[in-house]
Amino acid sequence: MKQLVIISGKGGTGKTSITAAFAALAKKHVMADCDVDAADLHLILEPRIKDSGTFIGGKQAEIKAEDCTGCGICHRLCKFEAIIPPDKPKEKYAVDPLGCEGCGVCVWFCPEDAIDFNETVNGEWFISDTRFAPMAHARLGIAEENSGKLVSLVREKARDVAEEQNADLIIIDGPPGTGCPVIASITGSDYVLTVTEPTTSGIHDLKRVIELTEHFKIPAAVIINKHDINPDISRKIEALAESRDIHVIGKIPYDESITGAQIQGKSVIETGPSPAADEIIKIWQKISTILE
Repeated sequence: MKQLVIISGKGGTGKTSITAAFAALAKKHVMADCDVDAADLHLILEPRIKDSGTFIGGKQAEIKAEDCTGCGICHRLCKFEAIIPPDKPKEKYAVDPLGCEGCGVCVWFCPEDAIDFNETVNGEWFISDTRFAPMAHARLGIAEENSGKLVSLVREKARDVAEEQNADLIIIDGPPGTGCPVIASITGSDYVLTVTEPTTSGIHDLKRVIELTEHFKIPAAVIINKHDINPDISRKIEALAESRDIHVIGKIPYDESITGAQIQGKSVIETGPSPAADEIIKIWQKISTILE
């Protein structure tokens, strides 16, 4: 079973549109949307949820008012300023749930054992059917942390489904950037596709993503989306990729059919022949050969 991850250095490069097109072209595969902070692959694939569960990503401190003696040790030790001191003499210390990072220092050093350290629900995971293939996906709670852990859970669920259905490939729509969620998306994968666009920020972000894939020694290639809107920068991207021994596997032209497909809630492959669809098909054929 192979794992193909599609990532980008920033949002808005067309990563999810390309992933959805791959979903329409692939055979015997499972999808995984690992952009748990701002998932949108479901807008195209229209998943029908079959199974779901809660994601427990960490712990949070809670002071037991009846046991608190008001010594203030927790307040002095908390580096996140999450301990709220009392306003009045008879009030007790309390924990700001939005400020608590779950480090546990206050719990360890409380002399009265007056602080509980409870697991927190940070989001939900889902296993769904789509018109192309099963999909594992998730939703991180508002202002919640540990998205990297949730990404790992989504990948684990996708592998379970792939094994059950004897699938050959997991196609992963990764998050943008180079942070913990991206690292969790690509670690242990077989191939990474980086989608970029011909802008100055696109080159900057591509450099960072290339450094990340090189660090983890994962084979990678580059797709330049809307390459024809700035041919000069597109050539600079090609030169950058060549200097790092990374192949530019495809150059997708600017094509309003992609926007039209998005409006219809479809992949560009489903809406008929177009310059963008034709290039994505060629890219997919190259990837299929690489992953054999």
